[in-house]
Amino acid sequence: MNKTASFAYQFYKWLIFIPFLGLTTLIFGAAAIALSFFSKRFAGKWCGMLWARSNIYATPAQITVRGRGHLDALRAYVIVANHQSLFDIFVVYGWLGMDLRWIMKKELRKVPVLGLACEKVGHIIVDRSNTEAALASINAAKENITGGTSIVFFPEGTRSRNGRLGAFKKGAFRLALDLGLPILPISISGTKNILPPDGLNLMPGRVTLTIHPPIDLSEYSIENLPELMERTRNAIESAL
Repeated sequence: MNKTASFAYQFYKWLIFIPFLGLTTLIFGAAAIALSFFSKRFAGKWCGMLWARSNIYATPAQITVRGRGHLDALRAYVIVANHQSLFDIFVVYGWLGMDLRWIMKKELRKVPVLGLACEKVGHIIVDRSNTEAALASINAAKENITGGTSIVFFPEGTRSRNGRLGAFKKGAFRLALDLGLPILPISISGTKNILPPDGLNLMPGRVTLTIHPPIDLSEYSIENLPELMERTRNAIESAL
């Protein structure tokens, strides 16, 4: 965008997009809470997807999905993705079209409506300052990661500040082995230009979501876990 358009967009961002984000969070969060009493899966998938898509269209951002044929939306995966921006959440939630569970820090539980909605639909809320408590939360949620419900990890642990893929932590891969679920690597490109990792300098833009072939774990164990991590990292990096 040129300087004039960029300046004009700031008015749109603060006067229209931010209030719209608050409104959609309130509406779809309340809907998720109500629907969770009947079906957590339906509430989590559809309320989350509609919330994400509404805000992506309002940005506006254009999403291109590659490798859709690698995905079986009815199967459970441990989804592993790179992390460049908070906007990644909109992209994954809105365009994978799956029933997803996220690992969330406990501070988000305090966000009005959103925090309660996330708890009701079954997202995994962890205390990152307490490793034992975090592991206990994940173990308690394992029974829900089956039958088409997948769990999403950003194994870098934080957003990349320079766009480069960081080192991976082991948690996602240990859980995949424990549950016997395939790893589904996905690459997200372009979100750091829409919403940089630090600040609220939101701008319109284009994003590419690449779904890679799932990685079967029959050849992997704790002993060769680093090989699984490296294979996954290489797949994700290949599309960045």
